[in-house]
Amino acid sequence: MGEYYNYIKALHLIFVITWFAGLFYIPRLFIYHIEAQDKPSPDKEILSKQLKLMTKRLWYIITWPSAILTTIFAIWLLLIMPGWMQQPWMHVKLGFVVLLIIYQLVTHKMFKELQRDEVKYSSNYMRIYNEVATLILFAVTFLAIIKNAIDWIYGVIGIFLLVIMLMLGIRLYKRIREKNPEA
Repeated sequence: MGEYYNYIKALHLIFVITWFAGLFYIPRLFIYHIEAQDKPSPDKEILSKQLKLMTKRLWYIITWPSAILTTIFAIWLLLIMPGWMQQPWMHVKLGFVVLLIIYQLVTHKMFKELQRDEVKYSSNYMRIYNEVATLILFAVTFLAIIKNAIDWIYGVIGIFLLVIMLMLGIRLYKRIREKNPEA
């Protein structure tokens, strides 16, 4: 089984990438859908219909299958390398994976609501929500590469700095949009 390790790892990484691509893009589509609700008819209905189709395809053709295949290949890798389960960095990484799965489930709930044209969140909220997947990606990537729980302290500090930078960036973008709605 070990001779297939690199192939399984490659497939795992490919599906991680496509999973995150879906998780990064779907909140952006949610933002467009939410903002389309402020358009006059018939633009509102046309945009809403198109955005529902786009999100449905992204969610069910790319994001969910990628999440499932990522999980399958991850379990396979852990079966090949059972010693990883004894390492603290893997415990922390799996904790972030659980957070990512919770994020996906919450996003699925939002997806279902928007498919019914139930708008419960502002576009600004969705811009901030969109960054959660980015933070998880940073944490998981650094843990997988560095493989050291001691460096986790520095990682936490780095994540907090990243959060601060993202929040400042979102505020700056909001100000730019308020001055120029076409931005």
